[in-house]
Amino acid sequence: MTTRNSPGTDPSVAELKARAKAIRRHVLAMSRRIGQGYVVQGLAIADALAAIYFHELRYDPANPRWAERDRFVLSTGHYSIALWATFAEAGIILAAELETYGRDESRLEMSTLDTTPGVEIIGGSLGHGLGQAVGMALGQRLRKSDARIFVEFSDGELQEGSTWEALMSGGSFGLDNLVALIDCNGIQADGKIVIDIEPVADKCRAFGWDVQEIDGNSMDAIVAALRAARAKNGKPKAIVLRTLPGKGVPTLEKREKAHFVRVEANEWDQFDRELEESDV
Repeated sequence: MTTRNSPGTDPSVAELKARAKAIRRHVLAMSRRIGQGYVVQGLAIADALAAIYFHELRYDPANPRWAERDRFVLSTGHYSIALWATFAEAGIILAAELETYGRDESRLEMSTLDTTPGVEIIGGSLGHGLGQAVGMALGQRLRKSDARIFVEFSDGELQEGSTWEALMSGGSFGLDNLVALIDCNGIQADGKIVIDIEPVADKCRAFGWDVQEIDGNSMDAIVAALRAARAKNGKPKAIVLRTLPGKGVPTLEKREKAHFVRVEANEWDQFDRELEESDV
């Protein structure tokens, strides 16, 4: 018999935090095997993904293309390391497959491809996920479906015009079946964000979105924000997540923020210990 996930009314925050910690364990192990990876981003987004997949999203692990599913769109494709870890925890893929991450002929690419079960869009070039999510939300409304569209994108993508066009469209069309999670971690490929994009929350409100701005690594705050985002009030919802790259591993939290961080071979055991001792 198929088991389908559906939104919960009274989630166990402790259980969701345990899921997030398991996701972080996978992220460290996957990065360790190949000696690189988007490890700090994976650690930072783990809380939001745990809340989405184990509390909010309606999906069928055995049938990732189930027609009536909610959609989760990962615009920031290089966050795939955390998405694969989440898929393993959710039963969409086998945990053993995580060992192939980033290797030749693996389904688990370092940026998402929609040929992998559970992936909705190709997440290569940034700045396109929100536009595609707006289209999906319009399509579901035309079908008179109650399915919702969740899309994650980053503050770096707010430096791209296509993202602002999609924000304008979502507000104009009143897509209250659309929920955006905006990961504001302050970094892009070569270091800190170059263009001044703040205040993100106020700008989204100006485009007609309902907006909440929260600590993106607080499970209580994430669950509360997702519950509020269920409102059918004629407005799309935006949750601005202020996340900390490397969350859960103090050494990485303090390291210079960048896409890739330098990791010495003798540091991985230390990272594992720090994660297990942390309160995330």
